[in-house]
Amino acid sequence: MSRFREEMKVIPALAWVAAICFYLCFALFAWFKLIPQDSEGNYTPPWFAALFMFVLPLFAAMYILLVGYVYADARRRGMRHIMWTLLALFIPNAIGVILYFILREPLLRACTTCGSMVSQGFAFCSKCGTALAHACPQCRSAVRPEWSHCTRCGASLI
Repeated sequence: MSRFREEMKVIPALAWVAAICFYLCFALFAWFKLIPQDSEGNYTPPWFAALFMFVLPLFAAMYILLVGYVYADARRRGMRHIMWTLLALFIPNAIGVILYFILREPLLRACTTCGSMVSQGFAFCSKCGTALAHACPQCRSAVRPEWSHCTRCGASLI
């Protein structure tokens, strides 16, 4: 399965329903109310009608799906998903969405012993205390195997 399909499955069903309903309602509203259809000879170019009926609501529907993705992705990463969803929704010009993608945290991982979800930077599980990564013998913070000294306390790791 491709990465794109996996990420599309993250979007909640409610966001899909909202995007499809918005798209259909806006297209019907544009057809019956916004595009002039006079019997007096007023002519609307077909490209304008197609643009107004199909392309403009498509961008709005994609924005709804993007906000739904921000909600679900922030939730699975253990972030404040309501706050990020509101920021993505209300900060104009999709700047909130861009900020989310810049500032989002890495995915959580499962503890090998108890299965609880923990952050990538944790050296120990917060539920059962199992070691998840190499730890400094002095300050117990997470260290990489190739380091010779701890970056927090400076203790020798050799």
